[in-house]
Amino acid sequence: MISLKVDLTEATKNLDLFAKHVNAYVIRRGAQSAAQLFYDEARRLAPVADRGHVFYGRNQKYFFPAGTLKASIYQVFSKDRSTDGIATYQISWNHKKAPYGFMVEYGTSRAPAHPFMRPAWDRMKDRVGEAARGRMADILQSGQAGLL
Repeated sequence: MISLKVDLTEATKNLDLFAKHVNAYVIRRGAQSAAQLFYDEARRLAPVADRGHVFYGRNQKYFFPAGTLKASIYQVFSKDRSTDGIATYQISWNHKKAPYGFMVEYGTSRAPAHPFMRPAWDRMKDRVGEAARGRMADILQSGQAGLL
Protein backbone atom coordinates (compact mmCIF):
# COMPACT_ATOMS: atom_id res chain seq x y z
CA MET A 1 0.00 0.00 0.00
CA ILE A 2 1.25 3.43 -0.94
CA SER A 3 0.06 6.50 0.87
CA LEU A 4 0.61 9.95 -0.56
CA LYS A 5 0.03 13.17 1.26
CA VAL A 6 0.18 16.41 -0.72
CA ASP A 7 -0.17 19.86 0.81
CA LEU A 8 -2.02 22.02 -1.72
CA THR A 9 -2.55 24.95 0.63
CA GLU A 10 -0.21 27.24 -1.29
CA ALA A 11 -1.62 26.16 -4.67
CA THR A 12 -5.17 26.78 -3.42
CA LYS A 13 -4.19 30.27 -2.25
CA ASN A 14 -2.67 31.00 -5.65
CA LEU A 15 -5.75 29.68 -7.46
CA ASP A 16 -8.00 31.81 -5.28
CA LEU A 17 -5.86 34.87 -6.02
CA PHE A 18 -5.92 34.09 -9.73
CA ALA A 19 -9.71 33.65 -9.67
CA LYS A 20 -10.09 36.97 -7.87
CA HIS A 21 -8.00 38.75 -10.54
CA VAL A 22 -9.90 37.08 -13.37
CA ASN A 23 -13.19 37.99 -11.73
CA ALA A 24 -12.16 41.64 -11.34
CA TYR A 25 -10.83 41.80 -14.92
CA VAL A 26 -13.98 40.29 -16.44
CA ILE A 27 -16.39 42.34 -14.33
CA ARG A 28 -14.57 45.60 -15.03
CA ARG A 29 -14.59 44.98 -18.80
CA GLY A 30 -18.28 44.13 -18.67
CA ALA A 31 -19.10 47.25 -16.69
CA GLN A 32 -17.11 49.39 -19.12
CA SER A 33 -19.14 48.01 -22.04
CA ALA A 34 -22.32 49.00 -20.25
CA ALA A 35 -20.92 52.44 -19.40
CA GLN A 36 -19.90 52.95 -23.03
CA LEU A 37 -23.51 52.60 -24.19
CA PHE A 38 -24.67 55.27 -21.77
CA TYR A 39 -21.68 57.53 -22.51
CA ASP A 40 -22.22 57.35 -26.28
CA GLU A 41 -25.94 58.10 -25.91
CA ALA A 42 -25.32 61.04 -23.55
CA ARG A 43 -22.87 62.54 -26.04
CA ARG A 44 -25.32 61.96 -28.87
CA LEU A 45 -28.13 63.71 -26.97
CA ALA A 46 -26.07 66.60 -25.57
CA PRO A 47 -27.36 69.82 -27.09
CA VAL A 48 -24.95 71.77 -29.26
CA ALA A 49 -25.69 75.41 -30.05
CA ASP A 50 -25.19 76.89 -33.51
CA ARG A 51 -22.66 79.30 -32.04
CA GLY A 52 -20.75 79.91 -28.84
CA HIS A 53 -22.41 81.54 -25.86
CA VAL A 54 -21.55 83.79 -22.96
CA PHE A 55 -22.33 83.20 -19.30
CA TYR A 56 -22.02 85.99 -16.79
CA GLY A 57 -20.37 85.50 -13.41
CA ARG A 58 -20.29 88.02 -10.59
CA ASN A 59 -17.65 90.30 -12.06
CA GLN A 60 -16.76 88.46 -15.21
CA LYS A 61 -18.19 86.98 -18.35
CA TYR A 62 -17.23 83.60 -19.76
CA PHE A 63 -17.35 82.53 -23.39
CA PHE A 64 -17.91 78.88 -24.27
CA PRO A 65 -17.56 77.70 -27.88
CA ALA A 66 -20.39 75.64 -29.36
CA GLY A 67 -20.03 71.97 -28.43
CA THR A 68 -18.17 72.58 -25.16
CA LEU A 69 -20.71 70.68 -23.07
CA LYS A 70 -20.76 67.69 -25.42
CA ALA A 71 -16.95 67.61 -25.52
CA SER A 72 -16.78 67.73 -21.71
CA ILE A 73 -18.74 64.50 -21.20
CA TYR A 74 -16.50 61.78 -19.83
CA GLN A 75 -16.53 58.27 -18.40
CA VAL A 76 -14.10 57.07 -15.78
CA PHE A 77 -13.64 53.96 -13.65
CA SER A 78 -14.36 54.81 -10.00
CA LYS A 79 -11.95 52.88 -7.83
CA ASP A 80 -13.44 54.40 -4.67
CA ARG A 81 -17.00 53.33 -5.53
CA SER A 82 -16.08 49.86 -6.77
CA THR A 83 -15.91 46.79 -4.55
CA ASP A 84 -15.32 43.07 -5.00
CA GLY A 85 -17.71 41.95 -7.71
CA ILE A 86 -18.88 45.47 -8.56
CA ALA A 87 -17.15 47.78 -11.02
CA THR A 88 -18.46 51.34 -11.04
CA TYR A 89 -18.03 53.84 -13.85
CA GLN A 90 -19.02 57.47 -13.64
CA ILE A 91 -20.39 59.30 -16.65
CA SER A 92 -20.93 63.03 -16.37
CA TRP A 93 -19.77 66.32 -17.79
CA ASN A 94 -16.62 68.04 -16.58
CA HIS A 95 -17.92 70.83 -14.36
CA LYS A 96 -14.78 72.92 -14.83
CA LYS A 97 -14.94 72.77 -18.63
CA ALA A 98 -18.72 73.24 -18.81
CA PRO A 99 -19.94 74.68 -15.49
CA TYR A 100 -23.33 75.44 -17.05
CA GLY A 101 -24.12 71.75 -17.68
CA PHE A 102 -26.42 71.57 -14.66
CA MET A 103 -28.46 74.52 -16.00
CA VAL A 104 -28.81 72.80 -19.39
CA GLU A 105 -29.85 69.46 -17.87
CA TYR A 106 -32.31 70.86 -15.32
CA GLY A 107 -33.14 74.35 -16.57
CA THR A 108 -33.26 77.58 -14.59
CA SER A 109 -35.94 80.06 -13.62
CA ARG A 110 -35.23 81.81 -16.94
CA ALA A 111 -34.35 78.95 -19.27
CA PRO A 112 -36.07 75.64 -19.94
CA ALA A 113 -34.30 72.35 -19.33
CA HIS A 114 -32.68 70.51 -22.24
CA PRO A 115 -31.98 67.20 -20.52
CA PHE A 116 -29.55 64.77 -22.07
CA MET A 117 -28.17 62.65 -19.21
CA ARG A 118 -31.51 61.35 -17.90
CA PRO A 119 -32.88 60.61 -21.38
CA ALA A 120 -29.63 58.79 -22.22
CA TRP A 121 -30.11 56.59 -19.16
CA ASP A 122 -33.81 56.05 -19.93
CA ARG A 123 -32.95 54.91 -23.46
CA MET A 124 -30.06 52.64 -22.48
CA LYS A 125 -31.04 51.21 -19.08
CA ASP A 126 -32.60 48.08 -20.58
CA ARG A 127 -29.54 47.40 -22.73
CA VAL A 128 -26.66 47.95 -20.30
CA GLY A 129 -27.08 44.62 -18.49
CA GLU A 130 -27.11 42.76 -21.78
CA ALA A 131 -24.00 44.63 -22.95
CA ALA A 132 -22.13 43.81 -19.74
CA ARG A 133 -23.10 40.14 -19.77
CA GLY A 134 -22.27 39.83 -23.47
CA ARG A 135 -18.80 41.36 -23.03
CA MET A 136 -18.04 39.18 -20.01
CA ALA A 137 -19.16 36.05 -21.88
CA ASP A 138 -16.99 37.00 -24.87
CA ILE A 139 -13.94 37.41 -22.65
CA LEU A 140 -14.49 34.11 -20.87
CA GLN A 141 -15.20 32.19 -24.10
CA SER A 142 -12.18 33.63 -25.88
CA GLY A 143 -9.82 32.89 -23.02
CA GLN A 144 -8.74 36.55 -22.73
CA ALA A 145 -9.38 36.45 -18.99
CA GLY A 146 -6.36 34.19 -18.56
CA LEU A 147 -4.07 36.73 -20.23
CA LEU A 148 -3.72 39.00 -17.20
